[in-house]
Amino acid sequence: MEKKKETFRDAIFIIVDEESCPFYSVGEEIKVESAGLSMSAYKPGCLYLSQKIATILASKESFGTFSKISVQKSRYDCGGCEGKIHFEYKRDKDFATLQMKLLEEAEEKRRKKHLARYFGVLRKLSLFDYLEDAPLRDLTMLLEFKTIPFGKVVVKKGTPGTNFFIILQGQVEVKADDGGKLADIGTGEMFGEMSLLSAEPFMHSIHSVKTTQIAILSIKNFKEILKDFPVLQMFLFKLLLDQAQTVALKSGNISSGMTGELSEIAPVDLLQLINSSQKTGTMDLALDQGRGMVFFRGGEIVYARYLTYRGKQAIFALMGMKSGHFSYTKGIPDVLEKVAPLGAFMGLIMEGVQRLDESKVA
Repeated sequence: MEKKKETFRDAIFIIVDEESCPFYSVGEEIKVESAGLSMSAYKPGCLYLSQKIATILASKESFGTFSKISVQKSRYDCGGCEGKIHFEYKRDKDFATLQMKLLEEAEEKRRKKHLARYFGVLRKLSLFDYLEDAPLRDLTMLLEFKTIPFGKVVVKKGTPGTNFFIILQGQVEVKADDGGKLADIGTGEMFGEMSLLSAEPFMHSIHSVKTTQIAILSIKNFKEILKDFPVLQMFLFKLLLDQAQTVALKSGNISSGMTGELSEIAPVDLLQLINSSQKTGTMDLALDQGRGMVFFRGGEIVYARYLTYRGKQAIFALMGMKSGHFSYTKGIPDVLEKVAPLGAFMGLIMEGVQRLDESKVA
């Protein structure tokens, strides 16, 4: 018996509402022509949405009628994943014009209300001091804002990394598997930056410890920034990379290519971080008076130089620096592979700290 062939009508739908959809936004069109479905060129195809539309177009269901006087809407929803969109059929030019006008008016009202409510809140955060008003307004429109009551789970361990969070007011804490506290994150701080940089799931659960207002940037809107907002793109990349690096330094996960400022992490802490991680690599320091370099093998210091200082004397001089730029790269020159360490690491640090104390007294 020959299998019945499905037939699909040509149609254009428009998205009229969206609830945390990972791909699509209000006002976007879905076009079906000759059994092919298309969206904007840069949008991925959602299988849930495709399946829903195929079902609608293969059925005998009426899409409804539209006129200049009245609009009888046929509304559908996707709802296949954690998000949802509502879309309606666009039959002819008159309806398209009317529908788009209604949507534009509603969107304009929403934008004004959204900006009036949240722009000033973001403007007060030091996080955005270097971002001018125009791009900050653009960012405000791409953020979702929520209030989380006390004692609620903000993010569960293992949650897919699809959102980045900024705390506008309040506090959350990062929980260990045994329920212990790993870290506090408060007003003006952020978390989830690795979710946008690596798309990895959250490694720990995060709970609100007081009523907390948060702003959320979804991976969907982050991709929108990469496409349409070059100023925001540069700002956010720097912001996210700086934050990810700061977290990595605090947690001891230093990696090749990492850079930073000595005003944020003292040389002694940086040396101890590389030692505790048992890294083999080179720490390069750009300082006001010149360049310093420290070479580690398995966490032990095998050589150092700074200006005319070499070995231990270079280490002691570098430990007193309070400003400058550092970078860490994997590996050391072959000539240092078999060189004996300058001495026991903690002995070097203790001697250096003592010398610093003596110089302060003097």
